[in-house]
Amino acid sequence: MVRTDIRHITVRHEQGAVHAADGYARASGRVGVCLVTSGPGATNTVSGIASAYMDSIPVVVLTGQVPTQLIGNDAFQEVDIVGITRPCTKHNYLVKNVEDLGRILKEAFYIARSGRPGPVLVDLPKDVVQASTGYRPMKNVQLRSYNPTYEPNVRQLPKAIKLIREAKRPVILAGGGVILSKASDELRDLAKKIESPVTATLMGLGAFPASDPLWLGMIGMHGTYRANMSSAECDLLVAIGVRFDDRVTGKVETFAPKARIVHIDIDPTSIRKNIPVSVPIVGDCKITLQKLNSLLEREEFGDLKEERRPWMDQIEEWKATKPLKYTQKDVIKPQYVVEKLFEITRGEAIITTEVGQNQMWAAQYYHFDRPNCFITSGGLGCMGFGFPAAIGAQVACPDRLVVDVAGDGSIQMNIQEMATAMQYRLPVKIVVLNNRYLGMVRQWQELFYNRCYAHTDMTEAPDFVKLAEAYGAVGLRASRPEEVEPVLRKGLSIPDLVIMDFLVEREECVYPMVPAGAPITEMLLV
Repeated sequence: MVRTDIRHITVRHEQGAVHAADGYARASGRVGVCLVTSGPGATNTVSGIASAYMDSIPVVVLTGQVPTQLIGNDAFQEVDIVGITRPCTKHNYLVKNVEDLGRILKEAFYIARSGRPGPVLVDLPKDVVQASTGYRPMKNVQLRSYNPTYEPNVRQLPKAIKLIREAKRPVILAGGGVILSKASDELRDLAKKIESPVTATLMGLGAFPASDPLWLGMIGMHGTYRANMSSAECDLLVAIGVRFDDRVTGKVETFAPKARIVHIDIDPTSIRKNIPVSVPIVGDCKITLQKLNSLLEREEFGDLKEERRPWMDQIEEWKATKPLKYTQKDVIKPQYVVEKLFEITRGEAIITTEVGQNQMWAAQYYHFDRPNCFITSGGLGCMGFGFPAAIGAQVACPDRLVVDVAGDGSIQMNIQEMATAMQYRLPVKIVVLNNRYLGMVRQWQELFYNRCYAHTDMTEAPDFVKLAEAYGAVGLRASRPEEVEPVLRKGLSIPDLVIMDFLVEREECVYPMVPAGAPITEMLLV
């Protein structure tokens, strides 16, 4: 029986296939799938697999392989993709018998989506794929060596409540695990119950509404002044679905030095891996927060809003004295483009990003009120991610506006996927913050290497308007500040693939910035 209800999207490069599956998974909440051929087709997926692994994204990657009798003979287009990807997959398989294929695929999807999600690779030798067998549906998957802990230890929850009761200056830190477990509502309930301000990692943006008065903004290397200072001065940090990445903590010895830490995560290996904690709670974020909120409802805390007032006043002072800021003059500022994009879309778009300055400006100046609307390569920082991820998101959400905020360097890494978007009539919008540099590398060279600019100049970049036209898409350009809003409004209104090229300030830097290895309170602000 041939299935006719499976939609296949033919991409132009295998890296683009994994990123598109990744974007589909993040936007839809389902497992993304990609299928590639053996040898170079399989090896081209590695960057995408590693990106999904670092960000805990459920993707199943199906790779071709030479016939089983040729494995190990250095046959044409043979690579040990199982061995190559073992360090960057949650699990992988080499199917040796067609009778095992149904079970393995069922297990692959189960492993990818359960526990802490992640990519699973299934390697398919040619003779196995060509063979026939009867399919016996499996109702449940049971793996003796794999049993994720969803339910938290009930003895840990009262310990967390005790710390919440005693805290005068609490902060909640939300990570990507909140979004992956669909726990945003529970997070909001917790923040309201305990009157705690909320910050988030890059991967956690959208888990808590940016329009809420309790919102602090992003934490970390390019986080807001108030978020970083709050983490340094808080006496309780409730960390939910985070892994305390170095871009979040800065110098680990100085991170949250005055705080007792409650850490909730489904992955026990993430707890106390980088930061010592007072109350570790292993469990699914949604289930754990539901139970925690239920217990909190029985507690008498008094007037927490009044008790927390001095703390909130301090945060408002930090917000007022050191806000995110820039000055728009004669040359387009990239921050201005992102702010206008947010204003015009009213925050309703799905935003993907490439990697670098464009990624950070999108995180800082596009304010996310809902989960699954900010899609970026966080842990790996994989250039070329944003556009194919936008394609995947558009496939998952055909009625939503999907915008890739890009840099002129990163967008070129998978620009060939314009042909994919055109073939399948996927009306993705690309906003290029074009500074004719590899901007983030240039910024580091400016700030830490005495402006010794080496191999970051991109003045020979293509004409993106003509490039769009070459693919049959629409190309628009803005070179003056007064052109930004008209170009955005026109580009977003066109029901086709559109590149909008914004010629921005060449040497604009992302601020705040914490130098690598420094405490996150030591921010460069100008």
